[in-house]
This record gives sequence, structure tokens and C-alpha cells, in this order.
Amino acid sequence: MGTSTPPIAETRPHLSENHGHKRNDVYHWLRDENWQKVMHDPSVLREDIRTYLEAENAHFEGFMGAHETLKDTIYKEIRGRIKEDDTTVPFKHGPFSYFSRTLEGQQYSQLCRIDRDGGNEVVLIDNNVEAGDGYFRSGGASHSPNHKYLAWSCDRKGSEYFTIYVRDLKTGKELEDQIVNTSGGSVWAADSKSFFYIIQDENHRPHKVFQHVLGDDAKNDRLVYEEKNPGFFLGLHKTSSGNLILIDANDHETSEIRYIDAHNANGAPVLIAERVEGREYGVEDAGDTLYIVTNADGAIDFKMVTTPLASPGAENWVDLIEHRPGILMQGYFLKDGYLVRKEQFNGLPRIIVRDLSTGEEEAISFDEEAYTLSVAGGYEYESSEIRYYYSSPTTPSQVFDYDLKTKERTLLKTQEIPSGHDPKDYVTRRLFATAPDGEQVPVTILHRKDLKLDGSAPLLLYGYGSYGMSMPAGFSENNLSLVDRGMVYAIAHIRGGMEKGYAWYTSGKRENKTNTFDDFIASANMLIEKGYTSKGKIAAMGGSAGGMLMGAIANKAPELFGSIIALVPFVDVLNTMLDDTLPLTPPEWPEWGNPIESKEDYERIAAYSPYDNVVPQNYPSMFVMAGLTDPRVTYWEPAKWVAKLRVTKTDGNPLILKTHMGAGHGGMSGRFERIKEVAMAYVFALETTK
Repeated sequence: MGTSTPPIAETRPHLSENHGHKRNDVYHWLRDENWQKVMHDPSVLREDIRTYLEAENAHFEGFMGAHETLKDTIYKEIRGRIKEDDTTVPFKHGPFSYFSRTLEGQQYSQLCRIDRDGGNEVVLIDNNVEAGDGYFRSGGASHSPNHKYLAWSCDRKGSEYFTIYVRDLKTGKELEDQIVNTSGGSVWAADSKSFFYIIQDENHRPHKVFQHVLGDDAKNDRLVYEEKNPGFFLGLHKTSSGNLILIDANDHETSEIRYIDAHNANGAPVLIAERVEGREYGVEDAGDTLYIVTNADGAIDFKMVTTPLASPGAENWVDLIEHRPGILMQGYFLKDGYLVRKEQFNGLPRIIVRDLSTGEEEAISFDEEAYTLSVAGGYEYESSEIRYYYSSPTTPSQVFDYDLKTKERTLLKTQEIPSGHDPKDYVTRRLFATAPDGEQVPVTILHRKDLKLDGSAPLLLYGYGSYGMSMPAGFSENNLSLVDRGMVYAIAHIRGGMEKGYAWYTSGKRENKTNTFDDFIASANMLIEKGYTSKGKIAAMGGSAGGMLMGAIANKAPELFGSIIALVPFVDVLNTMLDDTLPLTPPEWPEWGNPIESKEDYERIAAYSPYDNVVPQNYPSMFVMAGLTDPRVTYWEPAKWVAKLRVTKTDGNPLILKTHMGAGHGGMSGRFERIKEVAMAYVFALETTK
């Protein structure tokens, strides 16, 4: 696979001691102490660090250069499956309908609206124009309730510090209002005269909510709420009715919510229920009643309660939908007279519609072995229409409208695959692997119908397994480039996600973290045993916390895998959790443990942290990707990991690191640039599992 001489990072002593354990982290020097400024301006990166990262990039380019033809072919294939000039199905709101559009050859989308009766279409913002030639990431856009203004935001560095702008939709010009260092989102007051936003501090923590009045200098904006606990982050959104603006303070297992009356935006925020460690809750409203989903009282898979808006405290919560173990209550919203919620049962989603006047319920579900399903209420609370989105690994996305009163469903759009796609040529299966402790781990599989299950096929196995994030079994234009070449594509729905309920999450975090790794390895072994592939023909792939999974399984069972693809991998777990100045460390302690305070947590993390457990052994071929301005997984984590692997491993297999010198956690901006990244990873997977 190409030739190039890899760089060898120098070593410099860096001694530390915690709980009686002494360590010498000889690659600590790759962490620029000026990292906060690097996030804002990558050019200030220390020169010796830049030299090393650029040497790694040169090695990467030299290595991948021999496979430009295949990379270009896969890129063209994936792009050929995308309808480049496409529009989303519009959502109605007052006199207009709002939608987004992509144009042929353009990297970014446009936000548009059209008169509700179908005339006078207007482009509100064209992100292609705003992006220019540099990095660009949209932080979202929200139109004011009176439809006169658009608050929109973008990040031009990859550091996820967003600047908010306000556009006059009549003139198309920006107002002088401009707010920097925000988390991107904005929520309008009902009178359209002000909006709310969140500021991030120098450590990238969203910690203050402000109210901005149009026309005022942002320096004079009202501080609405400040979160003093560095372990809690703030979120901001509006309830479905549009009546309440919610300020959500949370870590990974505790939440506390305040509301502001959107019709009295200058009022003080009202606490709904004070934070109680381990208690989570979410809020919607209907009239004088709040509808709250919570895990209170041992409802591990959540239940729904109601409480008066005037006295919302937990002492007044009354069960509406009781806890049902194994049936995970997820997102929900209210429409006038109806409650719509999404549930997860045995790894599959379903939508439940409840008539609040009668209590009668109806389920919306599908018959395939594996699929993904999501639902949206739209802008209009009084409307009886909801919208849901369905796809499976074989079935392209479909968009339906559903009438809550008539129970009629209407197919509005099916994703078009310009280069052609016949679902009958493919097979989707949902199998189960037996973990070492007997748990049954769901595994979603996609392959061509004519595949022979004789162990000869290569296989890409994807996993994540953290933060309760479930991996959807939906359609992907990308994966067909692997499957059409005879590769099997599989997703291991391992513990740490919530595919089988909230307990599936808790049994893959903190003291149970190693279950995540064992589940992934068990999934690989099951696929080998059933003839889908064989040992050494599996490409394992994961990103961020899923990249930590990649590092752990590379240390634990390297012989199973032909290659490891680790994207922005969280691999220096112990050092990161010991550094409370980093953006995500304090809020992450509930997920991983706090090794600063707890010797037990320290020793547990030290036992699996990928960087700390690199040993002299043969490793699979490895492709690692990082982002210099990434605030979530800092660039030095993958850089240190690769440097250590390079001088420790005993094999001659390829090890390549690509650091985006002007991008962050999401990689390069622009839909076509992202396809190029996918193509690189897929070339590596195909070439290393032959």
C-alpha cells in the first residue's frame, strides 16, 4: 500500500504522580500549553509540534498516494448516489413554508422559504456564499416568530466557537448585531424583539445564557443565567407550543431545567425542579400543565409525569405513563391535544401517538429486521400533522406526513439514488452475539444477496458504545461502495449505547466500561463463526469515543482485525480525565470516573486507556485521523498515541496519521470534502482486509 518513511517523534521526560502511581509521559510535549489560542488561530501552534504533525501528514500522503485511483473511484461512486440538486420537504409556519436546498456542485445548503400557497420563493441564506474558500460550519439558523429576521451562526475555524449574525429578511442584509464565542444556537422571544443564546468560556464550556435585544450592543446583553459548576453544560431550546424557553443545565446523569415565559422574555428564569444527583428530566408544556419525562423513582428507562406550571416541583409530579422496564422512552413532543413520543424496544424504534383526551394510543412501526425512525412536530403546535422519517440499510430514506386526527399517513418523498439502487439486491439482518457475561448484543448486517457465507468476505465492523448514543440502522449511500465490492458492513450495538434500554448504557460506562470492548470483540467473533468473514479480514471503525473503543480492542484482541480505522479517537483517556482545564473533562467524570479524586477510578481508567496500554505486540494496520482545532478530542491525543505505537509495536503493518491543520472534530467542512475523507477510510479498509 504505498511507501513512505514514517517520522519518529522525539521523547522528552514528563513526570507525574497520582495516588502513588508514577508515570513518565514522554510525548506530553505534543500538547501545546497555548491550546486555547490554537483553537481560535491555528497559526500560533508551537513550531516543533507543527513540524511533527506535518511530517506525519507527509507520511500519510506518501502512503495513500499509491491508491489515488481507487480513492477517486469510490469518491465518484458515493457522489453519484447523491442527488446533488435536492430539497427537503417544507415545514409550514404561518404565511410561509421553510425548507433547505442543495445545488449541483455546491458544498453547502441554502435555507429557503416559499409563500404557503406556493409562490414567491426566496433564498434566506446561501451557505455556499458565506463559506467562501475556507473552513465553514453552520451553527444553525432560526427565523423570528414574525418572520422578519433570521438569527444564524457559523464557525470558520473548526473550533466550534460560533458567531451569531442577524439578517433582515426584507432587505437580505445583516444587522449590526453580532455575537462571538457562542455555542451557535439562538431562541427567539415571542415578540421577535430579542433572542437568547449561550456563551462559551475560554475552556469551551457553554456556561452563560444571555438575552440580546435587537439593535443593542452585545456588550450590554442581559445575563439571564450562569452555571457555576464546571461539570455542567448549558442547553437552550423552546417547547413545542412556543410558550416556554428552557435553560437546561446537565452532565451525563443529572439535569436541572429553568423556564422563561416566551411572552414575557424579560422575566427571570423559573426553576422547575432542583438538581438531584442521578435524576434526569425533560420538559414540554400544554396550557397550564407541564409534561415531564424523567428517570425519577428508579424509572431507569424513563416514565412520564405531569405537574402544574404554577408549581412544577418534583413533589407535585404525577405519573401519566408508568415506567416499563426494557422500553426506553426517548424524544417526545406535544401537539394540540396529542402526545407524540418515540420509544426503543429490543433495539428497534417505534412512534407512539397518544390522544390526551381519551388516553388511547397508536403505534407506528415497521417490519424490517433493522431500521431507523425519527419524528418531528414542525413549527405549528395547533396543526394535526406530524412528520416522520424512515430508512433501513437497504431502503433509502422516506418522508411521511401523519394526520393525528384521521390517522392517515402520506408518503411525501423517497430518497432518490441517481446512479440507481435496487433494495432487492441486498440483505439486512439483525443477529445477536453472546458477550462473555451472557448478554445478547445486537448486530446489524448489510451485504449483497449473492454473498457466500464461507468466511472469505472482508467485513467492516462499526462501533461506538458511549454516552447512551444508539447507532441507527439506517440507509447509507457510502456503505454501498464497500458492500458492492463484496464486503459485509456491520454495526455492533454494544453496551454504552441505549439500543436495549437505559441499563444497556449504564452497563457500559464507568466501572462497567470494559463491557463495551468485550461486546465488540464478541460481535467480531460471532460474525467469524457464522461465516460472514474470518480472522484478520475485519476492518474495525469508530470515531471519537468510538475511537477509544478502537484503541482498546487493538490492545486487547489485535489478531481479530486486519485494520483499525480510528477517527478523532479519544485514546489518552487517563491524562484527559486528569486535566480539569480541558473543555470536556469535568462534565465527563460521570461517564468515565474522576481519577483526580478517586484512586479506584484512576486505576480502572489506567487499566484500559488505549494510550497507556500500548505494549510490544503485533497490531493491525491502523489509520488515524485528527483535527488541530478539535475541542472535543484534542489533536495531541491521537498524535501521542501514534507516536507511542510507532516505536512500541512489533509488526511492519502500516500506521498512518492524518491531522487536519484547519479543522476540528467533524473533519473537513463541505459535503464533498467529507466524502473524500470517507473514501480514504474505505480505501484503507479494502486494501488491508484482502
